[in-house]
Amino acid sequence: MPADMGRRRRAIAAALVVVAAGAVACGSQGISSEIGSQPANVQHGALLFSQRCSGCHTLGVVGAQGTTENVRQRERVDGPNFNTRHETRDNVLYAIRNGGFSGAIMPENVVVGKDAQAVAAFLAKYSGLKAKRPVTPNG
Repeated sequence: MPADMGRRRRAIAAALVVVAAGAVACGSQGISSEIGSQPANVQHGALLFSQRCSGCHTLGVVGAQGTTENVRQRERVDGPNFNTRHETRDNVLYAIRNGGFSGAIMPENVVVGKDAQAVAAFLAKYSGLKAKRPVTPNG
């Protein structure tokens, strides 16, 4: 094989490695750096939520954009937007075990055991941070 052909193949291989590294990095940029300062179970819950739940749910802290705020553009599989909807740990565990609250779309037991506990801890801490708070007489 001529030397020129060998250099060309190495250059193509190097370019493919750079492109592949860039594609992988894009997928991992979603989780906010603030998650790194949280307890291990919350960090693990963030990772699991990003991997298993982000296709149907929205939550900015992990870069999940699975829902739309425009009612006319909603799809059947759009789950709650957790930027604006707060959930308690117990509600999250219920939804995980039972396939959401309606049981129509979300798979039951999408995570189980300690993984379910981690997702519940994560969502209890980070869901609803952008929820509109009702105006009260005291401000």
